[in-house]
Amino acid sequence: MSMNTANPPLAHTPPGGDTDEIEISLYESRKKIQTRSVTGTFTRLRWAAVWFTQILFYALPWFQWNGRQAVLFDLLSRRFYLGGLVLYPQDFIYLTGLLVMAALSLFLFTAVAGRLWCGYACPQTVYTEIFMWIEKKIEGDRAARIRLDDAPMSGAKFGRRSAKHLAWVLFALWTGFTFVGYFTPIRAQTAEVLAGTMGAWQTFWIFFYGFATYGNAGFMREQVCKYMCPYARFQSAMFDKDTLIVTYDTERGEPRGSRGKKVDPKEKGLGSCVDCTLCVQVCPTGIDIRKGLQYECIGCGACADVCDEVMDKFGYARGLVKYSTQNAMTGGWSQAQIVRRALRPRVLIYSAVLAAIAVAVGVSLYLRVPLKVDVIRDRGALARMVEKGRIENVYRLQIMNATEVQQVMHVDVQGMDGIVVASDPTVQVLPTEVRTVAVRVQVPPGASSGSHPIVFRLRSQNDAAIHLDEKTTFLVPR
Repeated sequence: MSMNTANPPLAHTPPGGDTDEIEISLYESRKKIQTRSVTGTFTRLRWAAVWFTQILFYALPWFQWNGRQAVLFDLLSRRFYLGGLVLYPQDFIYLTGLLVMAALSLFLFTAVAGRLWCGYACPQTVYTEIFMWIEKKIEGDRAARIRLDDAPMSGAKFGRRSAKHLAWVLFALWTGFTFVGYFTPIRAQTAEVLAGTMGAWQTFWIFFYGFATYGNAGFMREQVCKYMCPYARFQSAMFDKDTLIVTYDTERGEPRGSRGKKVDPKEKGLGSCVDCTLCVQVCPTGIDIRKGLQYECIGCGACADVCDEVMDKFGYARGLVKYSTQNAMTGGWSQAQIVRRALRPRVLIYSAVLAAIAVAVGVSLYLRVPLKVDVIRDRGALARMVEKGRIENVYRLQIMNATEVQQVMHVDVQGMDGIVVASDPTVQVLPTEVRTVAVRVQVPPGASSGSHPIVFRLRSQNDAAIHLDEKTTFLVPR
């Protein structure tokens, strides 16, 4: 079991002078990480991901489609709107397909480029970046924040801290408000907030999600990635020696040591690493990448950006810290060799399975009939004899219109000689309505007793492409 020698365990002799028993503390209180600002290629990519995901998240609920919210998961009405698609709980198979695709995508990206999701698109990473940016704007750069932490409480410190937390709370509540706006129409929700008539459950979830954002991004930060997120624990199962990870070139960088810009490192027997520790100062989880791959690393590339800046200042070649693979570092591979090796069997299998599922889901959605029918036999009268000796069964048809236009449906039945629909065969179903209608079906006298398979055929008079057949049985008593 390794221990941090910079923070030795606490030991003391119990009262009475007995030195045979020693109490050792294996836990260390968390040290707040104050990250240093950095610029570079990976930082720009990370902020591009922040802008893209957050513009999409905050703007999407405000878009309209056919006079209603374009993306809305209406739990009360049990309808889910995705652009022109209207889905119902019965369409759960599509959610299953989406979740399987998300899992396979995570496996694929991890096999190719490590914790790409964690470093650039995970909500915890994104909101932590935003909260740290707010903190920097109010409290200053890393050195100023450290001084503020160490300073005694004063009016200036209280004012800065209050302003920071107020900004965090407002942003968190806005985030919670937007999140709830995906489940209740956000325009109506805005009017309710302004009028002070917000419902209890909406108020609860706005504050709950806002509190979660405030706590996770403002206080817990790297602890979520290190201790709460299970992905950090099982990522090694998806890594191999050809996975792109943030790596430190030990052969080139060691032995490390400080030196002046005009000093030739070869004369002093030094490597390219100047031991500036900036790679540690910019790391959002506080690790030292020079110690090798660690499960806390989220693959954001901040250490690579700051190391390249240092290399530029000293006139050394870039890439002391970079994205590479273990095999590439061992064998001295070129970028072309790394790319070729990326197309290895496991990556091809993940890609093929993901593509197949995506095509299957897409084709299924394209061919999906926006009409669903459940045939339920009337339990009150399974079969009865009516006028002229005809045998009648009564069914309840639950017709679900998954379009946003009114449908006039014609109901027909087939499967037995002389079988007819004795009730009105025309049914009007309003847009996105679920309507239940009673349908009487009759056969002529003389039909053989027993259970006979029949088929209800529903055809839209508005759109010939909308039609559906539903099987059931017709009972003829002895």
